[in-house]
Amino acid sequence: MRPAARIQSAIEILDAIIAAARSGGAPADRILADWFKGNRYAGSKDKRAIRELVYDAIRACGPVPETGRAAMLGLVEERPELRDLFDGSQYGPAAIVDGERVAEGGVAPEWLEDRLIASGIEQADAEALLGRAPLDMRINRLKVPEGLPDLPEPGEALAAPDALRFPTGTQASGWDAYRDGLVEVQDHGSQIACMAVGAQGGETVIDLCAGAGGKTLALAAAMRNEGTLVAADTDRRRLSQLGPRAERAGAAVSAEVLLDPGRELEALEPWLGKADRVLVDAPCSGTGTWRRNPEARWRLSEAEIARYVKTQAHVLAIAAELVREGGSITYVVCSLLDEEGPRQMADFLAAHSGWQAQALDLPLGTERGDGIRLLPSRDGTDGFFIARIGKS
Repeated sequence: MRPAARIQSAIEILDAIIAAARSGGAPADRILADWFKGNRYAGSKDKRAIRELVYDAIRACGPVPETGRAAMLGLVEERPELRDLFDGSQYGPAAIVDGERVAEGGVAPEWLEDRLIASGIEQADAEALLGRAPLDMRINRLKVPEGLPDLPEPGEALAAPDALRFPTGTQASGWDAYRDGLVEVQDHGSQIACMAVGAQGGETVIDLCAGAGGKTLALAAAMRNEGTLVAADTDRRRLSQLGPRAERAGAAVSAEVLLDPGRELEALEPWLGKADRVLVDAPCSGTGTWRRNPEARWRLSEAEIARYVKTQAHVLAIAAELVREGGSITYVVCSLLDEEGPRQMADFLAAHSGWQAQALDLPLGTERGDGIRLLPSRDGTDGFFIARIGKS
């Protein structure tokens, strides 16, 4: 494909992504995959270039742009060398004319930027949310008890004891070490969140929002497969992915529990009041993960954030029923909005007697309310709020 044709293809894909963001349709990565599947004439270099153009254009826009062309013209303002590719050639985009609509820049829609500012996110912090994330991996100590696994390239050692970092775009899925479960892909911030749990062998630990089990596997490694580890979630599809992942990692998961929303405690009855530690990696707005999903900021609404806040409070109340005296809840969200983090924690403590915030001894993060906050700009991780509370 000629460079101009790549630009036009990116514009067409952006049109589909914008429409999906407005209607709650498929995410950008799925739209790209479907487009590549339907346009097999695009070679590997074409696909890589188109993908980069699409995501660079998404990052260049704050609010949802009107059209894919407007989004690409927004990118042109950052990369003037692309202007000459709007040449009106066959398969290329039409020439740029004076007065054309150009997408507005910024970090996010104005209302969402205001929410971030109110939550103490400074300009440099906000801009870093739209950078490109590196590839972070966790050494699986269930299979590599000490030292480093044999990897095709060296990784940078990070603050978490088993964390390695590789450059953006590293393709690790074909590595023998990955296929054999010696390493797991996991953001450094997520690894630090698992450290906050403090899980130890012989304990009863519940991952209450386990999803596909990334943090469950880290907890199994911390426990050295000793004790009781329960993974629970309401999403059957995501939870079904845990079994094969655990088998590959050599992780012992005592029970996988599919939860019925509104009746969660029925399924969790065997562990009521018995858990030493519960991890609540709660559903959230994902404002800390925009490096990986930049179009996600176009999908949020104030009503949706309010729903997340309500769900988080509900899940915390469930967790409280599971913990024994002397046990703890570790609350984690990949959000930087105070209503999902420190305010959520403060509301729980105000409504539940016998619970206290516990100090966290973590290698990264800054204090925010009763927990800590991780930021891409300061810590090089995804954005997280992490807190731990104990039951007396």
